[in-house]
Amino acid sequence: MKKEDSPAVRILLVDDNAHGLKARRMILMDHGYEVETAASGEAAWEIFQKNQFDVVVTDYRMGGMNGVELIKKIHASNSPARTVLLSGFIDCLGLTEQSTGADELISKTNKEVPDLLRVVRKLATRPRRRGAASQRDDESGTKSRRAT
Repeated sequence: MKKEDSPAVRILLVDDNAHGLKARRMILMDHGYEVETAASGEAAWEIFQKNQFDVVVTDYRMGGMNGVELIKKIHASNSPARTVLLSGFIDCLGLTEQSTGADELISKTNKEVPDLLRVVRKLATRPRRRGAASQRDDESGTKSRRAT
């Protein structure tokens, strides 16, 4: 189902697994999103600096720059882009929005595709809050208790 009546949301999709990258790209494009891809954190950062994106979806574990390092660079650039960390290690490593700086986390499970589409739709409709997750916590004086 394509959304032809609204402006295209631009997504940067980052994963060092070529098959996963291609599959996610096709799914997102089939839903009307403009998708650019990168096979590493370093390549993603180069692309990100030259283009504007609404949402960045990045794998956690990659050679070189990992997804959390990429998210920190994106937040430090004061970009309004929202960030999503995608990983099969979320639960076993205890990753949270607060520990990673991501706006949302998605586990690589059998629910990954509907979760990805739901999260991208949600994040694309609202601008990123100012500052990284840890800065938001500092500004409010309390830690967020949001469940993942």
